Amino acid sequence: MITGPTAGLGEGFARRFAADGYDLVLVARDEARLNRLAAELRDEAGANVEVLPADLALATDREKVAERLRAGVHTLVNNAGFGTSGEFWTADYALLQSQLDVNVTAVMALTHAALPPMLAAGSGTVINVASVAGLMPGRGSTYSASKAWVIAFSEGLANGLTGTGVGVHALCPGFVRTEFHQRAGIDMTGTPSWFWLQVDDVVRDCLHDVAKGEVVIVPGLQYKALTAGSRLVPRKLLRGLTKRVGRGRGRT
Repeated sequence: MITGPTAGLGEGFARRFAADGYDLVLVARDEARLNRLAAELRDEAGANVEVLPADLALATDREKVAERLRAGVHTLVNNAGFGTSGEFWTADYALLQSQLDVNVTAVMALTHAALPPMLAAGSGTVINVASVAGLMPGRGSTYSASKAWVIAFSEGLANGLTGTGVGVHALCPGFVRTEFHQRAGIDMTGTPSWFWLQVDDVVRDCLHDVAKGEVVIVPGLQYKALTAGSRLVPRKLLRGLTKRVGRGRGRT
C-alpha cells in the first residue's frame, strides 16, 4: 500500500514496485489522478492495482484505509503529507490541524493497523516518509515538528520490532523535484542546484537501505554530509545557519 501516490515520491514508489512485480493498493484524495495512474501501471507493468480513494485528514477515511490494512499487506509506504506557506501565527488553524492529521495521525493510525498482520506473518515493511527537516531545525515549525515525530516514532518501533521479521524505516529526503513546494506555495527561487534530488534516485536509495536494515535513511551524499555535520554543531549555531538557508521561503 502506498499513500499519496499520484505525484512525487509516492508515484515513484508506485512505479518502482509495479515494475518489480508487486500488487498495489493506492490511496489518495484525487480519484481521477488515482485512476489514471492505476490504468498506466496496469497497462505498462501488468500490475494488479487496487484503488482506494481517501482523504487522510478525515478520521472516517483513515479508518477505511486502516480496515484495508488489517486484511494484510506486505509493505506500507506512508508517503502522504503536505507543507504550508506563511507564518504559524497567521496561518489558518484548521489547515495546520489538517496538516498534523495527515503528516502524523494518519502515519500512526495506518501503521497501527498494518503491524498485527505483518507480525502474524513474521514479515513486513513500513516505510514512513519523513524529511531532513525533521533532523535539523528548519524554517518551518509545524511541518518540521511533524517530520521529527515520524522519525522518532519509526526509530522507537524499529527498536521494539527487532527479531520479528518486520522492519520500520524513516525516509528523510531533502529537496526533491516534485510538486510539493509549488502546492505549498513555498518560494524556492535561488536554491542551489546541488540541493535538489531526483525522485527515482531517492526511491532507489531508500529501497537499497531498507534491504540493509537501515532505520533512518538519508538519500544523497550532500544531505548525508549536512545531517552528519549538524550533529557536531552547537544547536544555536545550527538554528542560525538553517534560518539563513530558509530565509524568505515562508514555510509553516
